[in-house]
Amino acid sequence: MGPIGENEFFFLMQGLKWTVLLAIVGFIGGGIFGILIALLRTSKKKVARTITAGYIGVFQGTPLLMQLFVVYYGVALLGIEVNAWIAVAIAFTLHASAFLGEIWRGSIEAVPKGQTEAANALGLHYVSRMKDIILPQALKISMPATIGFLVQLIKGTSLAAIVGFIELTRAGQIISNQTYRPLLVFGIVGAIYFIICWPLSHAGSGLEKRMAKAAR
Repeated sequence: MGPIGENEFFFLMQGLKWTVLLAIVGFIGGGIFGILIALLRTSKKKVARTITAGYIGVFQGTPLLMQLFVVYYGVALLGIEVNAWIAVAIAFTLHASAFLGEIWRGSIEAVPKGQTEAANALGLHYVSRMKDIILPQALKISMPATIGFLVQLIKGTSLAAIVGFIELTRAGQIISNQTYRPLLVFGIVGAIYFIICWPLSHAGSGLEKRMAKAAR
């Protein structure tokens, strides 16, 4: 068995860097498209609602691992050369947009209808109504679920290793193969994930409890 020294820890930190970056890109990109999906899902146009419902159904009804395969190898079949980073970033953005879009759709619909009726009575047009009245309240309602999804997204980045992307889990696997100390290596990897995810989960749970008390 080989030693686990400074070089091995540095390699893990490099993998952690890509894990964090991938989660950030997927979450921000998914958030941008997710809000658009949420607005289309709550629109009065049946075609828009049907198309976005189908989009959400596809990404929620299929494994993330399969989505990574389809994006990575599917783009290559079109004759477009992409590296693993771009492929997984696209896949995670699409995946996150479907889940966040549905979370925010539910939050928009959870805003009391009286708010919309009051905005209409004041003569506010759609953009002002959504931007100034509905979305701020929907965002507050959605925060616990949004944070929960972010935690799942961070843990889900471990699947990116399947297409050759070296993130934290893949870095741990490489070091484990070199040192023959899988229990120690993956114990460290698991501890790193816990340090990142537990505070977020705790914050989401605390926020949900505070919101529940405020609603009483």
